[in-house]
Parts: sequence; structure tokens; C-alpha cells
Amino acid sequence: MRPAWSVILLTTLIGAGQGLFLALFASRAPAALARIGLAVTLVLLVGGLAGSFFHLGRPERAWRSAAMWRTSWLSREVIALPAFMALVAAYGWTGNAAIGWAGAAACVALFVCTGMIYACLPFLQEWRTPLTVVNFALLGVASGLTLAAVLAALLAPELAREYAVAALAAGALAYVSKLAALMRNAGLRPKSTLATAIGVKHPRIVQIAQGAMGGSFNTREFFHGRPREVVRAARGALLILLYPAPALLLGAAGSSAALLGGAFLLQFAGLLAERWYFFAEARHPQNLYYQAIA
Repeated sequence: MRPAWSVILLTTLIGAGQGLFLALFASRAPAALARIGLAVTLVLLVGGLAGSFFHLGRPERAWRSAAMWRTSWLSREVIALPAFMALVAAYGWTGNAAIGWAGAAACVALFVCTGMIYACLPFLQEWRTPLTVVNFALLGVASGLTLAAVLAALLAPELAREYAVAALAAGALAYVSKLAALMRNAGLRPKSTLATAIGVKHPRIVQIAQGAMGGSFNTREFFHGRPREVVRAARGALLILLYPAPALLLGAAGSSAALLGGAFLLQFAGLLAERWYFFAEARHPQNLYYQAIA
């Protein structure tokens, strides 16, 4: 599949915002840290939402995407995201615990909706697994905890170490979950063949033409179009930046805002690489027909 940066930014930014909210709410953060942290949460959510509009052909009709909420996980996400944003704003304004619990429930629902957009697709084997939802949630929580440690180092230094330790634990779980998904996907074999793609039963089929002289929606949207070296580089980057590199800084940071900030930047770069690779490794069956000719 073609990685769209608008969707990559949407999922990584709102994931970090969700994780930050859960970190602040679960720890009953001091008032100053909570106010600033919840404001940062809203900035991340708004930033992710704004980025997603670049993925729309007709942004002015974006509101219609919520119409199919009974059957579409995308429609449910479109409803869950603004609902979560409203609850975060209300919790930051009132500090009411009941609103906070409602926000936590909306946060979990949003993680499920976002992950299920991809996990519900039966023809993309790489995504059709519960690990997709688990990875979206764990990576979001881990990045949110790391960001909470950064903010704590600036506003409540006595809590920075606790958030950093929690970020290390959540990051380790997320990393193991991601490794499990990579190992699973590496062993997948396509269910379709050239024979099933064109409906011809023959033991030896060789493609001599793509079916079109120029590009098309199919060739642009369902294949990343990058050399294998780029895909391998993205995989290598996520394996290093997603956890090992930031973990070194988190372990040595103490209450240093500079080191914790560096850990978050490395981790977020790893998240971008992870999400790019997540889309690029998904092999759409239609590429059997619209494949490139060497």
C-alpha cells in the first residue's frame, strides 16, 4: 500500500495525545502539569486531525464520513475523535473525575476504532490480526508516557523518573508486540496468484504488459512505489528508533528535560518509520495484476 503522510501524521500524533492523556489521568498529575499536559494533548489531537484533511479529495464533505457509523470503523473513528477531544477539554476545564473516566473510555474506543480500520480488511493479510489494534494502542501509550516524562521534567521534576520508568515498560511491551507482528508478516504467503488474479487456470503464466501505458489510481494508491532498499531502511530505522535508542536516554535521563526530550524525538521518529513501514509492507492482491515489469 502507498503510505500517505497525512494518515501517518494522523495516527502517530493522536496516538501520542491519547497516551499522554492516559498518563496524566492515571497518575493524577499535579494541577500545573495536568493543565499544560492536557493542552499539549489537544494540540496533538488537533494537529493529527488537521493533517488528515490533506488525505481527502473533497475536505468540505468530511462531515459525511460519519454517516456509516453502523458498519464502518472509519466512521466510528470520525465520531470518537472529536468526542474524545471534547472530553479532554472538559476534563481540563473542570477537573471532574467522572469526565476524566469518560475521556479514558473514549480514548480506548478511539484506539480500537483506529486499529480496526486496518485490522478489519480480510484481503490485506499483514493487517488482518489483533496485533494491529494492540500495536496502535501500545505505541500510543508508550509515546504518551515519554512525552509526559518530558513535561514532568519541566513542571514537576519529582515525577519525571516515574513517568520515564513507565515509558520504558510500555515501550518494551510495544516493541515486543511490534516484533511479533513483523515476524508474523514475514511468514505470510499470498493467497492469490497470477492465475486467480486474471481467472486463467494455467500452470505457467508470465505477464508481458501491465494493462495500461500510464499510471492509474490502482498503481498509485495500492503500491508504495519505492525501491526495496528504502523499505529495508524504514524497517531498520523502526527497529532502532522505536525502542532501543530512546530506552538508552530514558534510562540515563533522570529528571533531565534535554535527555527526555531527545528520547521522545527519537521515539517519534521511530513511530513515523514504523507507520510508514506498516503501510508499505501491506501487499494488496491487485498488485498481482498491476505489477511492474522488469
